[in-house]
Amino acid sequence: MKVLNIGSMNLDHVYTVDHIVEPGETQSSTQLQLFLGGKGMNQSVALAKAGVEVYQGGMIGEDGSVFLDACREYGIHADYIRTVDARTGHAIIQIDKNAQNCILLYGGANQALTEAYVDEVISQFDSGDILLLQNEVNLLPYIVDRGHAQGMKIVLNPSPFDDKLKAVDMTKISLFLLNEIEGYQLTGCREPDAIIDSIRERFPHAAVVLTLGSDGAVYADQSCKHFQPIFPIKAVDTTAAGDTFTGYFIAGLAQGMEIPDILRMSAKASSIAVSRAGAVPSIPYRNEVIASLEA
Repeated sequence: MKVLNIGSMNLDHVYTVDHIVEPGETQSSTQLQLFLGGKGMNQSVALAKAGVEVYQGGMIGEDGSVFLDACREYGIHADYIRTVDARTGHAIIQIDKNAQNCILLYGGANQALTEAYVDEVISQFDSGDILLLQNEVNLLPYIVDRGHAQGMKIVLNPSPFDDKLKAVDMTKISLFLLNEIEGYQLTGCREPDAIIDSIRERFPHAAVVLTLGSDGAVYADQSCKHFQPIFPIKAVDTTAAGDTFTGYFIAGLAQGMEIPDILRMSAKASSIAVSRAGAVPSIPYRNEVIASLEA
């Protein structure tokens, strides 16, 4: 089973601030750091560090060669990354003294996918392979349709949640991975159980993983439901917490692990990630996660 991730690659500009800037306010930052990011790249790195063979798809600009270097470093297949005449996507991220973040995205090359490119890439994968998607690239409805026609298992992390998702045929999704805010935006429900029940009712053939921040995470499918608490830790930067969880969860599925074990490993990996600065650099390797679980 192969994993294809057609997702975003962003150059993250991370500013350390006392508090998230309010409208009309000017505030000096105490630090600026540059990291590789984008939900697509973050989740591919998490998959690779968790020990899964992953193929990254998407677009970068001439200023994005560092992503090709990162793919070589982490063992991610970069065969399907294309360079286009546009600026690489980037993000402006504020991290406050409580490790909470605020993110402003510029799509850039992430919005330059073409139908011909999608056809070319997806044709290289087989029925039963996993197609991982987020909402930081263009043509998401087309990608879902082509992946489904190819017989791939489609995993959707509907983030950021916006009106573009209305054009996606959600009945073709095999697994939803989302947080409480995205769950509310998708279902109109605020209580975790109600969110899960609504998704299961509307998309009965799909499984769902709902992350609940400090309250843990819940998995549900047609036959079972599992809860996973968090591993408490001093947070430094929560930017890649969800992407780390997502990558490790999908890795567990690809490796044939049992759901409770997948949830436990994903939660532990996420807890390690939030204890470190940056997105890609904060994601732990599988041996680190296992050692921490066994400690």
